Parts: sequence; C-alpha cells; structure tokens
Amino acid sequence: MTTRGDRTTSPGERQAASGIEGLDSILRGGFPREEMHLVQGASGTGKTTLALQFLMAGAGARESGLYITLAQSRKGLEAIARSHGWSLEGLTVHDLSLDDIAAHLAADQTVLRTADVELGELTRQLRHVVERIQPSRVIFDSIGVIGLLAGSSARYHREIVMLREFLVARGCTALFLGEWPSETNMEGPLNTEFHSVAASVVHMEHTAPDFGEVRRRLRVIKVRGVDFRSGYHDFRIRTGGLDVYPRLEASPSEEYGEFRRIQSGIESLDRLLGGGLEQGTACLLIGPSGAGKSTLAAVFAGAAAQSDNAAIFLFEERPETFKARSSGVGIDLQPQLVGGRLTIEQLNSADITPGEFAHRVRDAVEGRKARVIVIDSLTGYFNAMGNVALLSVQMHELLNFLSSRGVLTLLVVTQEGFMSVGPVPAVDVSYLSDSILALRLFEVDGSIRRCVAAVKKRRGEHETTIRELFISAEGVRVGETPLRQFRSILSGIPEPTHAGQGGSSGGRTARSDEESSRG
Repeated sequence: MTTRGDRTTSPGERQAASGIEGLDSILRGGFPREEMHLVQGASGTGKTTLALQFLMAGAGARESGLYITLAQSRKGLEAIARSHGWSLEGLTVHDLSLDDIAAHLAADQTVLRTADVELGELTRQLRHVVERIQPSRVIFDSIGVIGLLAGSSARYHREIVMLREFLVARGCTALFLGEWPSETNMEGPLNTEFHSVAASVVHMEHTAPDFGEVRRRLRVIKVRGVDFRSGYHDFRIRTGGLDVYPRLEASPSEEYGEFRRIQSGIESLDRLLGGGLEQGTACLLIGPSGAGKSTLAAVFAGAAAQSDNAAIFLFEERPETFKARSSGVGIDLQPQLVGGRLTIEQLNSADITPGEFAHRVRDAVEGRKARVIVIDSLTGYFNAMGNVALLSVQMHELLNFLSSRGVLTLLVVTQEGFMSVGPVPAVDVSYLSDSILALRLFEVDGSIRRCVAAVKKRRGEHETTIRELFISAEGVRVGETPLRQFRSILSGIPEPTHAGQGGSSGGRTARSDEESSRG
C-alpha cells in the first residue's frame, strides 16, 4: 500500500483518471501515478480546461488537488471553471507571481544573477506549498517560467529532474502545462530536456478552416510503459469540459461472421441483389441527384427497423424534410421513430469533425444497438473531413469497425464521374463497398425515367440486368423484367435495341416490358 496525501491507494491503481472518458481510453486508463507529465499546446487549445478536469476527477475520488499558477490568476481560473459549471471548492489554487518573488528579494543584496536568485526562490516556494498541502494531484502552469529563469538547457534539465524527484517522493501525480511552440518548441533543446524526463507527453492543437468552426485534435507523443492509442484524435471544448473522440479500433476478437441477410421488402429489388443485403457489409448507392438513392436507403432502413434498430445520418438534408419526402413516396418511418427503433440525426459538415462523427456512429451501434447505418451522403462526409489525402483511409477505418460489429452500412453518393465522389475525381470509393447499386436517370421521348442495376456484390450471386425504378405517391417499385428494349441506358442516352425504331414507335417501347404486357 502507498499513501498519497490524504488517501491510501492499492498497488493495482496505477493510473490517475483524467476525468475525460475519451482521453482515458487513449491513455489506457489515465496518467501513470506518481509521475510528471507534460501537456503542451498553443494558447486556446484547452490545456487549462484539461488540467481543471484532471483535478476535478481527483476531487471526486477524494484526492486532494493543487493548482500552482504563474500564467493564470485565481480569478481567471474561477471564471474558466464557472463557464463549465464547476466550482473550485475543495481545490487549492496557489498564485505565484514573478513580481512578488522579485519584491521578496528586493531587500536582499547578492552578487548572484537575478535570474538565479529568482529561480531558487521559485523552487523554494513550490516545495513549501507542496509540503504544506500534501496533494495527490498537482498542476503547474506553466513550465516556460522555469525555462526562462534557468537560462541554459543544462540548468533547466537539472531543475526539472530535481522537481520530479521531489514530487514523486511525495506521491504526487503532476501535470505541467506548456505553450507550444514558444515554450516547448518541438525542435528546441528545452523541449527535448522535458520530454526525456516526463512520463507522458500530450500534444494539443487547433486549426481554423476557411469556413466553419475551429477544429481541435490531440496526440499522445509518449506514455512510458503503456501501449497507448497513437495518432491524432479529434476533440471539442463544450460547456462541461473536453469531449475527446478516440480513433476507432476494430477488435479482431469481435469479428462478425454470420452475415444475416436484410431485405428491402421490394421483391424485385431483393431479387436483383441476390436475396438482399447482408449485415457486416457496406453498400454504395451511387447516382446523380434525383435518381432515388436516398429513397432506396430509406426503404432498407425502414424495413430493417421493423425488427432491428437503424440510424440515419444526414449531412445535406433536415430530418423533417427527409421524413416528409419519404412519406410522400409511401415510406412511413413514423412508427419506427416513435418506437425508438429508428433515429435520424442531422450533421453540419462545417462544424463536425471526422472523429466526432465516428463517435456518434459508434454510439448508435454500441449504445442503441443499430444494425443498419445510413450515411447520406458520403459526399457530405468527405466535405467534413477537409483533408483529401485522408478521405479513403478514414472511411475505410469506419467501415472496418462497422463490419466487425455486424452492421449493414448504406453509403449514399452523388455521382460526378462513374466511381468518384463530388469534385474530387482522384478519390475512388468503389473499393470501400461490398455491394454497389448504380442508379441512373435516362431520357426517352422528352420524359425522364429512372433505372437501377446491381453493379457489384461480393457475397453471393446477383442479377446483372437493368430494371426500371418507379417512385410515386403509391410507393417504390422496381420493374419485374429487365429493360431489354434499350442499350446504353447507364449513359443516360438510351438507344433502341431494334433498328428502325423511333418517333411514335419509340414512344411505345419506352415503357418497360412489365408495363407493355399490361398495356
């Protein structure tokens, strides 16, 4: 057993939770106890908020906390806490000031450098307040002052090592905050010195896109002795603290292998797809605007929600519009929505980050047990990412996660070029999907008609014919027989299959075989 301030802790409690669920997941439980850690980032990235959440989490576990500040006044910290609905009651805030230290030394005559004397007085006060409070958790804001007074990397390293030994010997878990790049320049010697001493380093950053909200992300550079989750992870500062969204991980132990079939309820469409679509796969619904992509996605989601749960994520349409449009073509989603088996969520591509979106999808799958996910549209999702080089990689990561959980994913894509998304022809999305339904508009005798074809299906056989798609107030219907009377239908400009057809004769054959037999 070890004693930390006012609390006795068993040897199994090796990590101090940060109070931020996503960050603790990345760190595999929290910051290693009785160690010194560095949190670095530019002004406004959320370092102080993270530090306060760390102390608040400790207070909730009856661990005493101490915030030593040279960068923030106590009133400033209280204002930040109030903005999140917190109180600093139960925490100790010690406000150090270099002016106060200089005033304290003004009466003393010395032949030593002023910076040397001030650094000595600073460390003396730090040790004194830690000895007096005996905290379990300590925040020091910020390390730049020590580097400024130390003057050289050798002196800085010595002071940091001595401070670490002092804190660790008293059972403290300490977070040191530093401005980046000015105080912890990734290329500078002071940064190298602190990184070598710190048990973990968390780097926080933010970027301002040309349009939309500021986007924040963090990266854990190191955690000594811990297999942490590497790479960048998006986060957001909300009222109540930081929300961190760890990158998705598809666990090999959770691989789904049943591939249970989900049918649309439209017999001819299911037959076109070889019986339906399977859970654990992704289907691309691709075609021009107005071809019926979202309508078919709503058909599958509504049918699945009869017995399972489904979730629809909209990037380009309001839920009310989506529901009204679906209802107008005979797809009544209201019973499933009222029963809680279907959820429709609107997302703002100018505001949301890929990490937050993945977190919401994960919550729908793990929290609400959704077995069908609709992303409408993939074009809007790509616009939300903002980095063309990462588009396919991030979507592939999300689809791997959904596949491992046995989820059928429907990806709606507005076509510009046969297999490219939006205005980014270099991004080929066809390999991301297990099935592809291609929808087209084609013109015959001055009227626009729709058709659908199963271009690809990895699991099982499927029909290779092209069927006419009918969408009206009576409902959604797929032609029972193929459109054999035309060729080049997918080009949008069909040609009669028999020579000499045209004029009024062409008007007669523009109907599907199904309608001709009824005529």
